[in-house]
Amino acid sequence: MERHEILEMMGTLKLAGMRHAYDEVVKDAVKRQHSAQRVVGDLLKAEIDEKQARSIKYQMTIAKLPLAKEIAGFDFAATPINEMLVRELATGAFLTSQRNAVLVGGTGTGKTHLAIAIGRACVRSGARVRFYNTIDLVNRLEAEARAGKPGRIADHLSRLDSR
Repeated sequence: MERHEILEMMGTLKLAGMRHAYDEVVKDAVKRQHSAQRVVGDLLKAEIDEKQARSIKYQMTIAKLPLAKEIAGFDFAATPINEMLVRELATGAFLTSQRNAVLVGGTGTGKTHLAIAIGRACVRSGARVRFYNTIDLVNRLEAEARAGKPGRIADHLSRLDSR
């Protein structure tokens, strides 16, 4: 079977990861004399990696995180914030035990930075996340109540992640 036919079939089956990695995997397999099983395994791994990357990108989009912030970019030395606690929250363990995390503090203390960083870390570990600042959430809840449909946001949030 010709290369273009294989790539076309991968496209038909929506195997973008395999299609993208095909030339490199085959070239490496010929060079190193890999078995057919190894080639298929490498192509399947490329497909899985592609699907996971696409899922993370999608989840980051629907999380509606306003910026791209990371824990590594936060200066813990300049604040009284408990770094170990923040790093523990970033593992997402609080989601498994169905706990909430609420960040409280004055303006400029890093709440938004840390909330975004924790959310991004949780998405990368497979969780679904949704970011709200307090004012926007309260406004949405009030609008929901005025529209006679209270509880919809709470219901949606309760179904976000139930690992």
